[in-house]
Amino acid sequence: MSQDFSSWNTLIFGIYPYLCLSVFVLGSWIRFDREQYGWTSASSQLLSTAGMRLSSNLFHIGVIGIFFGHLVGLLAPFAVWDAISLSSLGKQNIAMYGGGFLGILCLIGGVMLLWRRLTNARVRATSRKSDIFILLWVLVTLLFGLATTFTTAHHAAQGSADTMMSLAQWAKSIVLFSPQPELVARTELVFRIHLFFGLTLFLLFPFTRLVHIWSLPLGYLGRAYQIVRTKRQVSVR
Repeated sequence: MSQDFSSWNTLIFGIYPYLCLSVFVLGSWIRFDREQYGWTSASSQLLSTAGMRLSSNLFHIGVIGIFFGHLVGLLAPFAVWDAISLSSLGKQNIAMYGGGFLGILCLIGGVMLLWRRLTNARVRATSRKSDIFILLWVLVTLLFGLATTFTTAHHAAQGSADTMMSLAQWAKSIVLFSPQPELVARTELVFRIHLFFGLTLFLLFPFTRLVHIWSLPLGYLGRAYQIVRTKRQVSVR
């Protein structure tokens, strides 16, 4: 491994993650504090409903599933998988097929949303450059993620889960503030590119409409029932 490669690998996978996560947290906090009126998903559904429900549902189901799949797959302690008797190869297969399915849903929905934003005159007129840019960035990140499934399938055919294990160990090392970028250096280029684009999403997050994720109304799920009364007289027979 050359010195230049080692230095770049350390910068991108040892230092850059902390820059991205710092901007992600602090940027979101500052934007919420100073730009309350800009804290919105800027929904364009009122301008045009054509294909909106299908594309939005496919995109959001895919994104949410991929996010939590990565979160659990990369950060769950290995002891958890041992406790449920799931081998590293079994975990890799779940990630490959489950992630691939969710990725395809997300890709279809994302392409539909992008096409709508570019071709619908009313939606395009109210779109900011950042709206189109971040959607393109998500789709490129997604395409590289889907590309990794082919490499993962090749590994699985050889009975190896070494790459998946290395990436999980790297993610844990970042969270534990003991970065091990050399673990990523062992992986194929497609994984490193996907990681770079994924990390950069956290960097871009506070400057785009993605901040509306923080406003997810989770309290709505546990709210009390609402009693609705009507003044309309109902005849009883």
